[in-house]
Amino acid sequence: MPKSSSLKKHVQAVGATLRRLEGQLRGLVPLLALATRASVPPAKTKASPLGRKLKLSPERRRALKLQGSYLGYMRHLKPGQKAKVRAAKAKSGMRGAIAMARRLAKRLAKR
Repeated sequence: MPKSSSLKKHVQAVGATLRRLEGQLRGLVPLLALATRASVPPAKTKASPLGRKLKLSPERRRALKLQGSYLGYMRHLKPGQKAKVRAAKAKSGMRGAIAMARRLAKRLAKR
């Protein structure tokens, strides 16, 4: 077991090292703040908390809603059924494909 004077010296050395490290970190803080301000363009500093606001026309909104409905039904179908729905989409459009996918999905749910 080390002598108490030796232990005291070690503790003092660790304390001195920590004080030096603290001083170096205090000097580093302003430099880091300057570096981050310089690397970010001014327009990017005030970010909106909600992100960007999409400007959708009513027509585009309807199209996205249809697409979401189509994908939602397609997710639950088997590969062969998906192929049939894709063929229906090519032949009769998105609304026809959604109707067919809905019917096929109901059949799957009943099983």
